[in-house]
Amino acid sequence: MTPEELSAAIRTALADLVAAEGLTLEIPETVRVERPKNREHGDWSTNIAMQLAKKVGMPPRDLAARVAKRLGAAEGVAKVDIAGPGFLNITLEAASAGGLAKTIVEAGTAYGRNTAEAGHTINLEFISANPTGPLHIGHTRWAALGDSMRRLLDASGADVTAEYYINDAGSQMDNFALSVLAAAKGEPTPEGGYPGEYVQDLGRALLAEHPDILSASPEQQLETAREVGYRLQLKDIHDTLEDFGVHFDVWFSEKSLHDTGAVGQAIDRLREQGHVFDHEGAVWLRTTDFTDDKDRVLVRADGVPTYFAADAAYYLSKKDRGFPEKIYLLGADHHGYINRLKAIAACAGDDPETNIEVRIGQLVNLGGAKLSKRAGNIIELRDLLGWIGSDAVRYSLARYPADSPLSLEGEELRKQTNDNPVFYVQYAHARTCNVARLAGEDGVRREDGFDPSLLTDETEAALLAILGDFPRVVAQAARLREPHRVARYLEDLAGRFHKWYDTCRVRPMSADEEITDLHRTRLWLNDATRQVLANGLDLLGVSAPERM
Repeated sequence: MTPEELSAAIRTALADLVAAEGLTLEIPETVRVERPKNREHGDWSTNIAMQLAKKVGMPPRDLAARVAKRLGAAEGVAKVDIAGPGFLNITLEAASAGGLAKTIVEAGTAYGRNTAEAGHTINLEFISANPTGPLHIGHTRWAALGDSMRRLLDASGADVTAEYYINDAGSQMDNFALSVLAAAKGEPTPEGGYPGEYVQDLGRALLAEHPDILSASPEQQLETAREVGYRLQLKDIHDTLEDFGVHFDVWFSEKSLHDTGAVGQAIDRLREQGHVFDHEGAVWLRTTDFTDDKDRVLVRADGVPTYFAADAAYYLSKKDRGFPEKIYLLGADHHGYINRLKAIAACAGDDPETNIEVRIGQLVNLGGAKLSKRAGNIIELRDLLGWIGSDAVRYSLARYPADSPLSLEGEELRKQTNDNPVFYVQYAHARTCNVARLAGEDGVRREDGFDPSLLTDETEAALLAILGDFPRVVAQAARLREPHRVARYLEDLAGRFHKWYDTCRVRPMSADEEITDLHRTRLWLNDATRQVLANGLDLLGVSAPERM
């Protein structure tokens, strides 16, 4: 019996009670069940009687007793106990609990997917680095967490679009073009420019593509340097992210907002809403009406739009493209953006509590990492992938809340020991694959039998319990935007699997031992564990190796 099936059985018991006793009560569409902290309290617990007692006008324990009587007669339920002020502690029959193993195997990659976020259409923006240099360690946290968040939201039924906002407007692009051109000419990096071997590479690429560039006009030289440098550097960012397992559905150019007139149109729209005013030759947005600490300049007195004006235009673009919900994942130095972005939403006529969500990720410190030889002054993401590997970097970043500062030790992440969490979880998956492989060589085949009532060992009950909790963990992690809940779940699952493996045999002890349904049913449980480990790792963008 799955948690969903048990929830349905509780609803049926409630409906029968309402019909039998003439109670006035609207049955909830879903009844939440949770794992008791103490396994002696049963397989599942619910506080539904406490939630509904006031509505039916009876003490919670009295309502719990009436529900327990009917639920206890449901197929697959062994007993229902009443605890405390009215909790229902439910113990399933062994066959009912063990049946979950087959359910998981047959569901395959779909197990864990749910509809908790169905109906939500979300634009998820993260990283958004300037295309003036390679991605570095400062970008890795939201790269890993943002992509895992996308996977979780998708697995929970949301229509989510991952978007990269390319900061390709402003003076930094002029300085970048000047730096690439200087490299092509063999000149020193200009003041305020970008140093590093990667700029020299871009300069050489510029000469290779345009061997006659130095004979062009200064204006044409700079424009060509800008186009080539921008295109190649953006491709490097794209390729690095793909190597990191991070995919974006949309790459949105900030420059396009200016080129298409979207910035000016956004200011006009906000003025129509009554929130734009003119003062001392500049154009302002009255964001103090919506909790911002000061009003913001949209257009300076010299007629040049501010970055904030582009932010406003970008928000309206997301709204116009059909995204009611917009999630911004920003770096540690962007705390000041929270109120101003929410103020933009409010000025645009949206509800800042529901239409926009801004999250800040804290810095990551990685011990043992070396500055990039190519970039010169940063720890480059590509170098981290070559040194530690994508799996270890992604998993290590995923297992901590984004709002906590994080310090990791690079060499520790490379170790293949149980003290390394990513190895511990991946090894558990590889072990399930090895169990299945060896069992097959011994002639143990799932299709020859399945008797879930045989799964009576304490370690089997514990393993089945956590396997059944996976869909809830996925839904909760998606709702809270916290991928670390999946990582910690996988570590718990791996620990329970290892204990089960040490206690229960899937293969016969000897060549002359008869293969029974116990062996076959345990193989189902082994393979169910393998599937959940693989599904969970995939949500984190981490591979599930079959051999280690």
